[in-house]
Amino acid sequence: MKLRLNHLLAGLALATLSLSAGAAEPIKIGSVLSTTGPAAFLGDPEAKTLQMYVESINKDGGVLGRPLELVSYDDGTDANKANSFAKRLIFDDKVDAIIGGTTTGATMSMVPLVEKAEIPFISLAGAVVVVDPVKKWVFKVPHTDRMAAEKVFENMKKQGISKIALVSETSGYGQSGKKESELVAPKYGIQIVAQEVYGPKDTDMSPQLTKIKNNPDVQAVFIFGLGQGPALVQRNYKQLGIKLPVYESHGVCSDEFIKLTREAAEGTRLPCAALVVADDLPDSDPQKPVVTGYEKAYKARWKSDVSTFGGHAYDALMIYVDAVKRAGTTDKAKVRDAIEQTKGFMGTGGMFNMSPTDHMGLDLTAFRMLEIKKGHWTLID
Repeated sequence: MKLRLNHLLAGLALATLSLSAGAAEPIKIGSVLSTTGPAAFLGDPEAKTLQMYVESINKDGGVLGRPLELVSYDDGTDANKANSFAKRLIFDDKVDAIIGGTTTGATMSMVPLVEKAEIPFISLAGAVVVVDPVKKWVFKVPHTDRMAAEKVFENMKKQGISKIALVSETSGYGQSGKKESELVAPKYGIQIVAQEVYGPKDTDMSPQLTKIKNNPDVQAVFIFGLGQGPALVQRNYKQLGIKLPVYESHGVCSDEFIKLTREAAEGTRLPCAALVVADDLPDSDPQKPVVTGYEKAYKARWKSDVSTFGGHAYDALMIYVDAVKRAGTTDKAKVRDAIEQTKGFMGTGGMFNMSPTDHMGLDLTAFRMLEIKKGHWTLID
């Protein structure tokens, strides 16, 4: 079990502010992320983003004249550990808010705790179950699995595809994606004629894919998972010589996915946030300044490419900071209300417009349809 406490960062930030802010009491932001384990390529950029922007905000004077202090734990992609760390953040660290839950499983293990403790919680997980039904203290910033399925099916319909195989991960995200895909497929005239599942730690999906290969009705394959699993599915896919079009969900919107999948990623289509194609956006796109600004800052700080997952952490932190400023206090109930009233907030994931009935605030236009061509993301819609 790897524990990541960012007290060094917090100490430096506090020291920086001590002269100007009179060593004001810090605003404590708790975080539980999957920086190791199968979801590490999601959690690692999330953790780095939070560290980077806490540092940046503190250099600029903090929030309401107070420094931010980040207290972060690595759950190792283990929902049980996420639950334990959430308890620690709430009862021992006494944080003002929590950002995290890299995965749906981790997030949902923390939901009952934050609801009972009445503490603002902004999730970085993809499944719609995080905010549907609405939970008073729980918000999320990534696009939902339902939205991903709709965006994929919308593109399939344009391509004349009507019969597909659905390959879903046994994780909370994968199974929620399976459910949502089944729910919205008829709306787009899509029939799921074959279904297979895999575990996030499986090392060979050839048996499941062979069944799909031998099914004459399948016109395309939709893989719903996150982390390393989908990359392995696609490598097995190529090894078996399957020529059908492949679609993925937004659970793999990272250059790391392309690196893991290698040439097997060629031609893959999927919905992602605009962040991964920031430089390809027209100057007239109102989202371009936000995503290019984040991209520039992240690359300069970490010497690595951006991912939509790090962007989610940026959006969550900035929505919380914006809410605190508008509320004029860190009072948890008032900040919760301010988050719920977020309107016209442009983030890396799109324009956020939250309400009492919508604790995410994004619509389908926030997704961009991409295709991987010659190892690079290409904007197609």
